[in-house]
Amino acid sequence: MNDTKLIRWGIIGPGSIARTFADGIAHSHSGQLIAIGSRNPDNPLLVERFPNARIVHGYEALLNESDIDAIYIATPHTGHAEWAIKALRAGKHVLVEKPIGLSAFEAEAIFHEARKAGKFAGEAFMYRFHPQTRRLIELIKEGAIGDLRIIRSSFGFNMGRVQPDHRLFANATAGGGILDVGCYPVSMARLIAGSIEGKNFLEPEVLFGTGHLGETGVDEWASAILKFPNGVIAEVSCSIMAEQDNTLRIIGSRGRIEVKDFWYASGQKGGVGKLELFKSDGTHETIEIKEERWLYSFEVDAVSDAIHGGHQQFAAPGMEWADSIGNLRVLDQWRAAIGLEYTAEKATSRTKTISGDVLRPGNTVPKRTIAGLEKPLSAVALGFEFFPNFAAGSLTLDAYYAAGGNLFDTAYIYANGKTEAILGDWHTSRGIPRQEIVMIGKGAHSPLCYPDMIGKQLSRSLDRLKTDHVDIYFMHRDNIDIPVGEFVDAMDAEVKAGRIRGPFGGSNWTRERMNEAIAYAEKNGKTAPAALSNNFSLAEMLVPIWDGCVAASDDTWKNWLDATQIPNFAWSSQGRGFFTERAGRDKRDDEELVRVWYSEKNFDRRERAYELAKKLGRSPIHIALAYVLAQPFPVIPLIGPRNLDELEDSLSALNIELTPEEVKWLEG
Repeated sequence: MNDTKLIRWGIIGPGSIARTFADGIAHSHSGQLIAIGSRNPDNPLLVERFPNARIVHGYEALLNESDIDAIYIATPHTGHAEWAIKALRAGKHVLVEKPIGLSAFEAEAIFHEARKAGKFAGEAFMYRFHPQTRRLIELIKEGAIGDLRIIRSSFGFNMGRVQPDHRLFANATAGGGILDVGCYPVSMARLIAGSIEGKNFLEPEVLFGTGHLGETGVDEWASAILKFPNGVIAEVSCSIMAEQDNTLRIIGSRGRIEVKDFWYASGQKGGVGKLELFKSDGTHETIEIKEERWLYSFEVDAVSDAIHGGHQQFAAPGMEWADSIGNLRVLDQWRAAIGLEYTAEKATSRTKTISGDVLRPGNTVPKRTIAGLEKPLSAVALGFEFFPNFAAGSLTLDAYYAAGGNLFDTAYIYANGKTEAILGDWHTSRGIPRQEIVMIGKGAHSPLCYPDMIGKQLSRSLDRLKTDHVDIYFMHRDNIDIPVGEFVDAMDAEVKAGRIRGPFGGSNWTRERMNEAIAYAEKNGKTAPAALSNNFSLAEMLVPIWDGCVAASDDTWKNWLDATQIPNFAWSSQGRGFFTERAGRDKRDDEELVRVWYSEKNFDRRERAYELAKKLGRSPIHIALAYVLAQPFPVIPLIGPRNLDELEDSLSALNIELTPEEVKWLEG
């Protein structure tokens, strides 16, 4: 590294961990501390604690400094994602103190920005780079303790008394043990469990978590059990109000290894680390790892190696992106198990985007009009039933709206109403005028598919959505034992009451029932159904994905849609992964894909989609979405991205315009 240009560092958040990291820079081979960003630049201690560093007034100002290559973010946890994203957008590489975000969703958002910016982003687990950690993994791989069985690890200390003003006790700054120190034993357990599989980490398949929430609303002590697919079990615990022995114990079939305070390795300023090896035959060996280098200097040099090598993430055993996301998913589950939610994750506090900006509508997503709805709606609708809470869902909602999307797909039954509640909190917390967005509501799903359930469920939905109407409404299923006119009467009553202010219709309804409903309405002076929500895709659904599902992809349906020009709000419009590498003639692990989509006709279409995608320089799934949008009748695809990468990828397909000839060719 001596002949390589030094990486010039700036630090945001001049607290105690920042001082420690600054020492790491000073004792590294590849880094140089240039400046400290502080909101209190006149504090005389800054000069003392960060000698030779320029003190910059404010975090934003630090990001504008041209002589800084990388930013280390050491703010309280609640500021990690915001300032990481701002730094990446300012063209800086970023290293974020653990945890990189409050949740796996925040971590994904940071890495999404890093990917777009072409910059390095990493999570600061300094112990991962120390030679002691490498030697520990080597011992396990070598079979020093036989077959791996159990991992026990803790990181806990006792603050003595509750201190409401201290960050560790403040729910507002995401205090408590799980995020602050529980992340260490979890990350080590995942590293060790993966090592015996030849992997950089392994995700647990089962997690049981418990903990004690104190008077300030944070976890004061907590424990969890993780079971990995290879049979390894990890017992992890953390605390801020209980002194623990903080010893890592790795137990195998022929012995165990013990490491005291594994995250300190040989010490912050170097020294001798010890791995205690106890064999089942009663012998004991102390393996000493002598290291003169300062602990945090390894981390600094690892960032430099990645940047100079043109890499955007750490090499193992550093926390690569997938590793950081997986670690936070475990912490998310642990927190959920004990009911721990932070103030910063709630709609009342999170009124801006994750980067701290006021949300503004964009114009990337094209709009269209449909009969019966006065305002234009997006070419694709956003579904978001996969998100566990407002904090997670708002990331995708914000990004979709910022791209120009205004059409949102909800239903009474999605996540037991959570989807509707998230949307209601989102549009009110952001102050979005109701007339600027289009809400789809659905109700009366089986087994409660009866006319009298429409009004009852719609009342509850409107409360959750924090509005007095939906713009589009669908019966979520059909009940052919009930005369169709009774359903039409019930929906017509909601139209007349002003609680449905656009078209309504059936989701997973047959043509026969739609025709019958339309005829009944025309004969009896009622509002006629004027919208459909059935499956429609280049890959034809062979059997229902779920009971009661109806596809509208075959030629008979296409002729009906063309003749009526009734818009179809199509679900699973991209074949639920059929046009990705998850599917293939020789891939039969995914039971749903095989059962619902595998046919010669569909594989022929898939191969043509791959061929056209190669010709256009796009991906097959883009072609599948473009096919749906290119129909001679209105189809509005419902998309359900699970993260920002998937959302942006789907929206990128909206600029593909297939010709009628290409559409026919894809169909074969």
